[in-house]
Amino acid sequence: MISVNTYALPVVLDMMRNAEILGIKVHTLENGTTVIDCGVRENGCHEAGLQFLKVCAGGLIEPTIVHQPISGQVFPFVHLTVKHPIIACLGSQKAGWVIRRNNFFAMGSGPARALALKPKGTYQAIQYHDTSDIAIIALEAGVLPDEDICSYIAEKCGVKPKNLYALVASTRSIVGSIQISGRIVTMAMHKLEDMGYDLSNIVNAAGRSPVAPIKNTFEQAMGVTNDCNIYYGSVMISTRLYSDEFSKITSDNSEMYGRPFYELFKNANYDFVNIGSYLGFSPAELTVNDCTTGKIYHFGRLNEEVLLESFNAIYDKI
Repeated sequence: MISVNTYALPVVLDMMRNAEILGIKVHTLENGTTVIDCGVRENGCHEAGLQFLKVCAGGLIEPTIVHQPISGQVFPFVHLTVKHPIIACLGSQKAGWVIRRNNFFAMGSGPARALALKPKGTYQAIQYHDTSDIAIIALEAGVLPDEDICSYIAEKCGVKPKNLYALVASTRSIVGSIQISGRIVTMAMHKLEDMGYDLSNIVNAAGRSPVAPIKNTFEQAMGVTNDCNIYYGSVMISTRLYSDEFSKITSDNSEMYGRPFYELFKNANYDFVNIGSYLGFSPAELTVNDCTTGKIYHFGRLNEEVLLESFNAIYDKI
């Protein structure tokens, strides 16, 4: 069985060897945990973002940066192809572990989830778990975790703290922007999971999404990074079983469609629960190849108007 922790480890070690070049910094805590600052106190870079993204998916994606125009303006896009989409997306990359402890908060993704089984329902549905002596977690957080947090994560994963690697990036960093855009395929897979679709029929997947510019607050960064996927993210899926559920995945199915995510986030008192998952976890467009019949289906649309409104928006600081 594929071990996402073992498979992602060489990427982590490569990041550590090239930390100075990548604009990241490696910290070893007193309990032995390795914490890699990829965008909290450090700046990071596009390449660091791509490697962070690959680690998030257990080493099972191949991401690249491609520059493309949007209404005459050129922006970087993340393009990615996915190996073993169920394991890569739902078994590793999905940001399915909410870590709240003392004053620390983070969204946890990456291979460590497959050891801690966070959330358990996902791993029951995809019938996967990992077995590994090392654990690798990717944290979307505004501060670096301390020994207490890392010991807690290690305990949940069943590993020694010295065998835990924690990669950390803020939402408002270039690495944070890249890793969120790089979740575009996982968003579609997560939506199919919620709808009860038999994911074992998915043969392969790929996607692309623009990389959000860095904003000056977490809330604004949360808005613009989500808009990249909601209004301009594309997913391509090949499946052995077509279903009408595919038509319900794209963001234009939401009643909230058409407004920058930050505005919705602000009106919802910055609580995702008050927004609903239809918009926040949906790609802009989906192309489906039914491998059984050979047919191609397309749903959703790209919305450059709302995306550029989000990119160019300047809000007062909160």
